Amino acid sequence: MTVSNVVQGIWVFSAIALIVLVLLHSPKGDGIAAIGGQAQLFSSTKSAEKTLNQVTWALTVIFLGLSVVLSAGWLPK
Repeated sequence: MTVSNVVQGIWVFSAIALIVLVLLHSPKGDGIAAIGGQAQLFSSTKSAEKTLNQVTWALTVIFLGLSVVLSAGWLPK
């Protein structure tokens, strides 16, 4: 198992985890529900949402960084 294979494995894991985390986010906009007056008047940022945002950003940085490293060919094969 080479370094390139390990990095590719981490890259694939971060891609799949990023997809899952983005799907877990709650919607920010009200959309059509705002027309009927069903919009929430008060919304609070929960610690779970904050943690989810931080993990999503961290995985985004990892994914993009590894994309650059893998596409540039900086790792030995």
